Amino acid sequence: MLARLIGATPGAERGSAVVEFLGVALVLLLPVMYLVLTVGRVQAATFAVEGASREAARAFVTAPSSDDGARLAGAAVALALDDQGFDAGPDSLAVACSATPCLEPGGEVSAVVRLDVPLPFVPAFVGDAVPLAVPVEARHVASVDEYAARRP
Repeated sequence: MLARLIGATPGAERGSAVVEFLGVALVLLLPVMYLVLTVGRVQAATFAVEGASREAARAFVTAPSSDDGARLAGAAVALALDDQGFDAGPDSLAVACSATPCLEPGGEVSAVVRLDVPLPFVPAFVGDAVPLAVPVEARHVASVDEYAARRP
């Protein structure tokens, strides 16, 4: 009765719920999905660099020589990053030793793994205004066994 007095017809509001739902979905749902996707990739990269740094340090200190240690640490990093779907770049791994001969018994070896996680679906021309990657880094320190017998 009130609708007739105002002059509105009873079927004038039909179908507006679908339009409102689509509007809300575009405004709220798409950014939330993008955020979930981005956070998931960053979290995967965090797991990858943590495991890669730990395994690189362990591989280095258990190697018979520094050259073998560098090779094994690089392979450990490549394997750990590949497991989460990331590529190991040439500068992803940095190894530092506390002693002058790197595998001196009682010394420490520090492995740092760094990875830049690209933001999904961001075009390259936006790179002038905002960063296109999230840097993720992990460090692990492993001790060289004091009583290990090293080959010359």
